[in-house]
Formats: sequence, structure tokens, C-alpha cells
Amino acid sequence: MGLKSRRTFIRSGLLAGAGLLTGASYLYGRQLSFGNERVRIGIIGTGSRGKGLGILINQIDGLKVVACADVIPFRLEEGLRVCKNAKGYANYEELLDDKNVDAVIIATPFSMHDEMSIAALDAGKHVYCEKTMAKGINEIQEVISSVAQQSLVFQTGHQYHSSPLYQRARQIIKEGNLGEITAYKCQWNRNGDWRRPVPDPKWERLINWRMYKEYSGGLIAELMSHQIDFINWVTGSHPEKIVGFGGIDYWNDGRETYDNVNVMYEYPTGLDASFTCTTSNSYDDYQIKVLGSEGTMILGYTEGTVYREQKTSKEIGVVDGVSGATLKAWDSGEGVSVEAHAKDPTLDALKQFYDAIVHDKKVESNINTGALTAKCVQVSLDALYTEEIKYWKDYPELMVVP
Repeated sequence: MGLKSRRTFIRSGLLAGAGLLTGASYLYGRQLSFGNERVRIGIIGTGSRGKGLGILINQIDGLKVVACADVIPFRLEEGLRVCKNAKGYANYEELLDDKNVDAVIIATPFSMHDEMSIAALDAGKHVYCEKTMAKGINEIQEVISSVAQQSLVFQTGHQYHSSPLYQRARQIIKEGNLGEITAYKCQWNRNGDWRRPVPDPKWERLINWRMYKEYSGGLIAELMSHQIDFINWVTGSHPEKIVGFGGIDYWNDGRETYDNVNVMYEYPTGLDASFTCTTSNSYDDYQIKVLGSEGTMILGYTEGTVYREQKTSKEIGVVDGVSGATLKAWDSGEGVSVEAHAKDPTLDALKQFYDAIVHDKKVESNINTGALTAKCVQVSLDALYTEEIKYWKDYPELMVVP
């Protein structure tokens, strides 16, 4: 990589360059104009994620939680304590009948997303559906069909689409600053059993739904799906071949979903992507490595670093508008930070939901991206549980909503 190209790369790809601020300002997250309009939100599912979303929603001008629904009484009480003055419902159908609710957040077990999304759309509510969008190919197709028949906002909860860091990283990759991308290596390591306390055994399967195949896609749906979504988003493609393996090898506590998973994707271009997840060791936690012929990018939750390939030429001493420290770090093989304002991408995603409803702006994590990731999750689960290679061509094509 010559001097001009490396300066261009550092300036345009990593530092806060003009190209990212002019003509592409949406990559930072739009400057929202909230006006006087208020969108009244109902939260379906007030477990840990639902309560967390409620806290964020009530921080945003123009959004207000007015209703909560949960079939577990103490969970509903917890949600109502967080979302003060909201009305409580013991089932989601009653919430959907509430004329004071304009839009819903669906934060329930994975297997319930399709039914609730379709019912909400039929009731005329805008929908923010937590990831993963739907469980099962037929169920994914049914949600797509329902969205296509409505003129309502449908957003999926893959919030990294709204992250300035991940938007910047995507631009760096697509502009070719890392060279030809040949592989993604993703991991999400935790050390914990993933269980929630259960005050009454009758609630075990609903509270700890992530443990049971009836409700859950396990680690692939709950964690890996974010990384799968990012790669699909960057490539504008999908895998053609998927293989996986895993097991219940550490937490022998009656769970059905695996406590460790390894999955590999092959894309039509020959690009490989690997995903590993364990629940018995948290070393290095969350990470996406993007391997290119000219450099490597390592992404965490809120920060990213780029390293150049050592084979590229090293020229030191010319700054030309880029800090000397940055160039020296680059030339010595040290990493250079991906500059992006780090904040909670879920907050940005919820602001985008508001802006789509009130100002007719598009959502980045939409029905099409959500459906594609959900299909990847389902094919991955099939590969995992059958211990077979699965081929994309053997599954129905998804309809695309304009």
C-alpha cells in the first residue's frame, strides 16, 4: 500500500473524514426532528429486555410507554414500575385492542414473534419486533406477507444497523480499504448459565424459555444473529452452504438448547464466515474479525480497530494532515481506531422507529433484513441439530417487500 493510499485509507476510512460528513450524513444516524407528535407505545413482554427497552423509550422525546402486557404477573408488575402510569394487561390481545396504543414493542420468546407481529399489524399498530424476527421458514414468510399488505412501520431489533461504529465499519469494508475480504471470524463468549430466577416452578419454561427448543433458537438466535445480520448487511448477500455443531457439555441442568455452538457459512463468492459461542468462558467476550488482503478490522460492542497487513510497504515521516502518531502507529503495525461516536445503538434504533412513524423515514433494520437473518438462523439450527450440511437452495426463497 503506497503513501497516498495509506493516507487516504486512514483519513477516509478511520478518522472523522469529510466523506462521512457530507452526502452520507445518514450513516451517523439522522438528526431527528421530534416536533410535537407523540407516539404511544405498548410493550408486549416485560422481562429483562422489555423493561430495558421501556427505560430507553421514556428517554426519547416523542415516545411514551402507555401500556404493558405480560402473562407472568410479577413480570408485568416490574414493567409497570419501570413504565410509570402505563396501563397493564395480562394478555397481549387486550393491549392490541387499546386505541391509545399507536405502536408496539415485541420482546417475548422467539417462537411468539410471528403470531404477535401479525396480530399487531392487523390491529393497525406499528411494530418493533425484537430479534430474531420469526422462528421457522413458514412463519417468516407469513410475517413478510402481513407487512407487505400494510402501510405500517415494521422494524426488527438488530440494532447494530443503527450503530455509528458499525455503519462506519461497513463503509470502510465496502470502499475496499481492507482489500478483498476473504473471511469473517465471529465469537461471543460468556461465562454463565443464562438462567433467570423462577419463584414458582410453573413459570420455568416461560421465564427460562431460552433453554427450550419449543421457544428458542438458543445461542444462534439470541447472540450470533447480530453477527450474521452484520455480514449479510455488508455483503448484500446470504450464505449458500451452512454447517454447524455444538452440544450441552458444561451446563447439565435440564436445558435443551446447546451451551456451546460452532457454525460455518460459505457465501457464493467463496467468502467464509465462522461463528463460535460458549457459555463457560468469557475470554475476549464479543468480537468480529474482518480479514482482508490489505488489512484486518476487529469490532467490539462500541469500538473498532484496523491493522494493516505486514506485507504492505512502510513509509514513515509524511503526515500531510493526518496526525503523526496515527501514521507511526499504522506504519509500525499497531492498530488504528475506527472513529465513531459510541453510544447505545438500541437508543438510536428506537429513535429511528419514531422517525419512521412520524416523518416517514426508512428504517435500516427492516422486514427484508430481519427476514434474511431469521432464515439464516433457521437453516443454521437445522444444520446444527441434524449434523448435516444445509444448502440455501433447498429452502424457499423469501419474498422481498419494496
